[in-house]
Amino acid sequence: MSAGGESMHGELSFEGSETVAMVVREELARRRLSRQWLADEAKVSLSTLEKALAGRRPFTLATVVRLEDALGTALRERQSAREDARLFAPESMGAYARPAVQWLEGSYLTLRPSFSEPGAIFAYLTGITWDDAKGHLVFSEAGRTDAEYEQKGFVSFPNISGAIYLVTISEGQYRMAVLNRPSGRWLNGILLTLAAGEGAQLTPAAVPIALLPTEAREESPLGVVRRGDACFDDYHTCVERVTQRGYARFPA
Repeated sequence: MSAGGESMHGELSFEGSETVAMVVREELARRRLSRQWLADEAKVSLSTLEKALAGRRPFTLATVVRLEDALGTALRERQSAREDARLFAPESMGAYARPAVQWLEGSYLTLRPSFSEPGAIFAYLTGITWDDAKGHLVFSEAGRTDAEYEQKGFVSFPNISGAIYLVTISEGQYRMAVLNRPSGRWLNGILLTLAAGEGAQLTPAAVPIALLPTEAREESPLGVVRRGDACFDDYHTCVERVTQRGYARFPA
């Protein structure tokens, strides 16, 4: 594979072909042109064009050149621009650049008050990684004893507030953690979610939440941690300091 994303046979890489296909589809839709028109103008078979646009075969460099001539636009430059754009999150998430948020990637021990047992702490894992295909940070939970409620979603990090948002959207339902910029890589804030109420009822709930990098806590217990358990005092202190140090407010 060459530096330009082409094979020794002049074929674009899968990612390159996928990006060119997306640009061509957008150009056809915007100009209200048919695929048959493009095939005729570029002097390629409609079958070849259809297969490439559907991702069933890669574009060749020769085909891309003919498509560029027919459309009067530089598809390869657009391809490069789109690949660069994957290094930046959408504006709706804060338009953060990947190099600027790499410090946030990793695994975190996540602590919050237990909904099922008053006075206990619920512990699980949260992983934050960069999704190359989507071009932004994503998060996912793991190690929960109630695995059916494990969440995953996207990370918003707007400069205007400096807060970090972990957002889940599922079938119109929202769940969100609002976190402050870290103190020693610890993330602290508020979890806004739905907790099990009476019967099948779900009740809105807001609780303090703390995310601690797992590097030094690989053996930390997960699940419901009760008073008297080995790590309870440590976990309880981590959750309490969210409000004690002003990382989040719960006005009376």
